[in-house]
Amino acid sequence: MRHPAPRRFPLQAFLVSLGAVALAEIGDKTQLLSLVFAAKFRKPWPICAGILVASLLSHAIAAEAGAWLAHWMTPEVQRWLIGLSFLAVAGWALLPENEEPVDAPPRRGRGVFVATVIAFFLAELGDRTQIATVVLGAHYRPLWQVIAGSTAGMLVANVPVVFLGARFAARLPLRATRLAAAVLFAALGVWILLR
Repeated sequence: MRHPAPRRFPLQAFLVSLGAVALAEIGDKTQLLSLVFAAKFRKPWPICAGILVASLLSHAIAAEAGAWLAHWMTPEVQRWLIGLSFLAVAGWALLPENEEPVDAPPRRGRGVFVATVIAFFLAELGDRTQIATVVLGAHYRPLWQVIAGSTAGMLVANVPVVFLGARFAARLPLRATRLAAAVLFAALGVWILLR
């Protein structure tokens, strides 16, 4: 027996995606990449535009993949997979990033914008924010809100790092933000499983 779809407020998909991705991005390798690019190029606007384009591309693919996977599963299987996926991402959020930041490519031949788009798109492949977007795309509609929210979350987390540089990044309480991201993902997972 199919249960009726839960009632949601108008911007729920956007706001949940924004919050989840912004928290998951704190201390992530792509945030460190923002810092590297800001220090190397010292051109914040093209870097921010590159982050926007790379995030839109990466998260559109991820959200579509999540929606495609959800289309082929029964509602009960979806509920369990999505709930357990949120719990897994919560555990992942507690782990500090082990990878070194990706070195910024040289300026020769390509602009800062193009270098940022390429580097961020590649760095996002399989990253926890992209995996979170797959899960969000499987659960929330409309899909454009998931994509817009997850992209906005990337910008919320990365634009201050680009503009304020190392001084701002050094003051971020990374342990507390990882814990907050884990709590948010765990709460979403439990809420989905208990519906």
